[in-house]
Amino acid sequence: MFSMACLLVDSASIETVKTTLDAIKEFLTISLRIANAHTVDFYTGDVWAAYMAVPPENVLSVIGSRQERAPLDAETQGSIVHKMAPYGFSKDTKHLVDVARFLDAAKAHSLPNLPVCTPLRGLMHSLHGGTFKSRDVTLRTDEFMNSKKSHEVQIMSELVASLTKHCRIQQVIDIGSGKGYLCSFLSMQYGLKVYGIDSSSTNTHGAHERNRKLKKFSKAYQRHSNARHPRPISKGEEKKQVQEGGDNTNKSVLNNKDTDGLTSHLERATLQGPATSLSPPEETLKAKAETSTDTQLDATDVETANPFLCVLSADAVELPSPRTPPSELSPEEKERRKSENLRKKAQSRHDSSLYSPLTSYVTAETELREIIADMEVKNGVSFIIERNVFRIHSLAVLWDSVMVGLHTCGDLAPNTLRMFVARPELKAVCSVGCCYHLLSEEFDCAGQECPGGVWGFPMSQFMRQQSWYCGRNARMSACLALERVTVGQGLPIESLFYRAVLHVILRDHYGAIKSEKRVGNVFSKATSFVDYIKKALKKLDLDESKLSESLIKDYYDTYRPRMKEMEAFNKLKVALAPCIEGLILLDRLCFLKEQDCTSFSALVQLFDPVMSPRCYGVVGLKRP
Repeated sequence: MFSMACLLVDSASIETVKTTLDAIKEFLTISLRIANAHTVDFYTGDVWAAYMAVPPENVLSVIGSRQERAPLDAETQGSIVHKMAPYGFSKDTKHLVDVARFLDAAKAHSLPNLPVCTPLRGLMHSLHGGTFKSRDVTLRTDEFMNSKKSHEVQIMSELVASLTKHCRIQQVIDIGSGKGYLCSFLSMQYGLKVYGIDSSSTNTHGAHERNRKLKKFSKAYQRHSNARHPRPISKGEEKKQVQEGGDNTNKSVLNNKDTDGLTSHLERATLQGPATSLSPPEETLKAKAETSTDTQLDATDVETANPFLCVLSADAVELPSPRTPPSELSPEEKERRKSENLRKKAQSRHDSSLYSPLTSYVTAETELREIIADMEVKNGVSFIIERNVFRIHSLAVLWDSVMVGLHTCGDLAPNTLRMFVARPELKAVCSVGCCYHLLSEEFDCAGQECPGGVWGFPMSQFMRQQSWYCGRNARMSACLALERVTVGQGLPIESLFYRAVLHVILRDHYGAIKSEKRVGNVFSKATSFVDYIKKALKKLDLDESKLSESLIKDYYDTYRPRMKEMEAFNKLKVALAPCIEGLILLDRLCFLKEQDCTSFSALVQLFDPVMSPRCYGVVGLKRP
């Protein structure tokens, strides 16, 4: 199917991945206990005394002095990995005694300092046979998505489009598509046929409405922009125009107010979910845009006002047919137009939208072929297959696909990789996971149930043979963003402090009652510590009148001097986050490398970690 696969060479062999996993596990064997300590038990369990042999001021001082340090060189990294077995911990008590050594070890075992990642640009050059040139994106996506999502979508879509070109297929399946931003961008910017599958009907319905509105209003833009770039006309048409004295110079132009209204409505259409009917002013504008035959819209003005319209591909819209009387057409032109109309009717049934959102709960055993086949039948694909001219094209496009997932939560990310391996029609995969705390772990001592018979971690036989597990609190720590904390986007220490002191109050006055209810976002609504405690007790269905305000204030005054302990401890957790995330991601990469059907697999940093902390993607290609 795709002959260029032989040009792609894994930058990290399976032996390198296994060796790296062993090194990370050795470090985490002693340090993971810090990540697994729960914040709510910080004071009730006296966590600082249980794990630390240095004062919190020392930890904060060392961390502050090392945030501006340059990356580790190979010699320093090697000495840390092989010669610093305790990694700053006491061999006897297991307490942390050397903060600097611990931080160096954590940095050495994080993905940027390990020989396992493939550079994104190098991968793109390989996919394009060494001739890759980054595409100039004219779309100002911040007009309909935030800067973080825009950053992710533009980079991810370019890689996915490169995978489809490399595999010579046009269909993409987006698992956990959410609101459909990636799907819409792939279909409109790159002309790909995209299926967006999400378990939330609210997400898929909103994505469908957004996509429908984008297509509808793009038609109006295309009609008016065609006036600026008219099609070639026949001699008969030119003769008629001369006879009528019409050179289109006296045609009126939509005023700026109408142009602003059109682009403003498009912005709202992209940001809103399901809609009912257009308001009267918008209805008037719609009528102007879609029915007027004697007005033109300056394409440059519209593109300046809303550059998103620039990227709508010709395949994403339906261009109007020229309104030339049939009497003026030659027999050949009549026949050509008849064939073209038949083709468009058939195609419109099959391709009413290049992006098709649908709702389905996906597991590792999900038959994507059946989901998509059912949807294609509803859209009229059976009609198309009956016509010989479309038979081969439709069958090929229906099955051969690239599977993608942008920030798929919990077990959905590993299940995406399992589906890729199990389904021969899936030729490539690009998976960016998130929400590690929602992963199920096969060997976790907590005794959680197995969801659908397949565990989220570990995936690889290499890790499963060692019965390795992290623990939920450690996986929660893996979601922390080291880079953001480093640049000053700090941890919510005060809210964590409030929560830990609340647990002390529950122990002292309510018999350490543990309610199934969660405190949730009480902190954001509280005006003070006293207000927080009262609101939290009420949410937990406990009698808040049992405690006086003065008693609550006494708790605050008692533990406030120890708030630095919590700040220092959580910053140590942040330092461990990349190591735990690296272990999880390398397990997924190792899983792909263990498969006979894969010809190439890599772990690639796609995004800026400050803007998008879950920035690594697992990429895989099938053998031809």
